[in-house]
Amino acid sequence: MAVIVNKDTCIGCGACVSACPFQAIEMRDGKAVITDKCTMCGACVAVCPVGAISREAAERAPVADKADFRGIWVFIEHEDGRVKGVARELLGEGRKLADTLGEPLEAVLIGHGVEPMAKDVFACGADRVFLADAPELSTYNTDAYARVFVGLSRDRRPSAVLIGATANGRDLAPRIAALLETGLCADCTGLGIDPEAKLVVWTRPAFGGNIMADIVCPDHRPQMGTVRPRVFKAPAPDAARSGEIVRVLFRAAPEDIRVRLVDAVRTCAGGINIEEAEIIVSGGRGMGKPENFRAIRELADVLGGAVGASRAVVDAGWEPVMHQVGQTGKTVGPKIYFACGISGAIQHLAGMSSSDLIIAINKDPDAPIFRVADYGIVGDVMEVLPLLTEDFRRIKAARK
Repeated sequence: MAVIVNKDTCIGCGACVSACPFQAIEMRDGKAVITDKCTMCGACVAVCPVGAISREAAERAPVADKADFRGIWVFIEHEDGRVKGVARELLGEGRKLADTLGEPLEAVLIGHGVEPMAKDVFACGADRVFLADAPELSTYNTDAYARVFVGLSRDRRPSAVLIGATANGRDLAPRIAALLETGLCADCTGLGIDPEAKLVVWTRPAFGGNIMADIVCPDHRPQMGTVRPRVFKAPAPDAARSGEIVRVLFRAAPEDIRVRLVDAVRTCAGGINIEEAEIIVSGGRGMGKPENFRAIRELADVLGGAVGASRAVVDAGWEPVMHQVGQTGKTVGPKIYFACGISGAIQHLAGMSSSDLIIAINKDPDAPIFRVADYGIVGDVMEVLPLLTEDFRRIKAARK
């Protein structure tokens, strides 16, 4: 799609300039000129009084027969010899998509000495594992991993690719998509299949989380998307399942790998990783001041859980960003989620609404958080939290 200005018809009134929400139109020599800021929204087309501006479909390069593309692929991210939770979650959802389309579920496992992990991948639903094992692949490297994935994709032609929206996944996915000249839907929170077109439907928050957009990629293959961790539940592994391992050779000249890992520095953030936690005690601006987060940490310690925070808390500097839950933070799905002094903005709900049990504490009885909570406590959070903590301590002591 392209926005075109007919120079012969344009009268230079400037109506399009003021109507453009992206400041993508300039007046030059008395005529409107579309700049590279244009998003092709069409606002200028609607306001032009003489019909001098139009949107025209750009010519597209021919795409290979889409019927030749088959298979749902999942990128298997791993750490310290274990398959990461997001990969297990995607295998579970990928299995559903593959069964609906009548296609195989295939996994791409890249690394060094990672073959033992294939057993876990099969147990989570994969039919086939493409295994690229080489010393050069022992740690994540953008150039090396993209080279493996792109070469394999061109050879095997998957219909769709699922990648976790982690730090590595968000780095790798757009590079693969660009090299394969296909689309990419980022940070998805839902997956489905269009029953008529047989396309993957990628659902993601848009406009600050105020709407959920359903996106398809009808013209290019593979269909690609990154999916947030903890949006879906990982499937129960079936140790009896097995599948085929296809070994992939990795060849690259030194100049093809532009980045080299010199050292890895592990930082101690304290506590439990909120993406893996089964219990999260999360606080918002309703906590009043940063010192009051001591009550959040005390309850989390008693329950063996992790500390979470809303964006407002992180922006205020009360808690580090690694604890942020929400659309611009981490997506979590614990067994129990305590929302303490959190109003329940849609951006926060997008990151925790898949929790099994939600307990909200807020002094405002009309707070939106109560609409999604399984249990709600109306009251001052600084009065309620110490009481809860003491009760849980007493219960734990009685069980010893």
